Amino acid sequence: MAKVKMYTTQVCPFCQRAKTLLKQRGVEHIDEIRVDLHPAERQTMMQITGRRTVPQIFIGDTHVGGCDDLISLDQRGGLMPLLAPSA
Repeated sequence: MAKVKMYTTQVCPFCQRAKTLLKQRGVEHIDEIRVDLHPAERQTMMQITGRRTVPQIFIGDTHVGGCDDLISLDQRGGLMPLLAPSA
């Protein structure tokens, strides 16, 4: 399974929804970076993604985007191939 990294906050319902979907698709570990506990990480996230909202989700080296982007990717059938281990 590809590595999943997600910038989150504790009280974000979209973060919870994204984590639930990823777990339903077999992701056992999410490298979660809490920008509410570490404000400097939000700046890093914004520099990398150009976005300030959470969640911001990375699968491997691919920036998927936020929760809606993740759901859309899954509905198009693109999530599982992205989660597959790289050869």
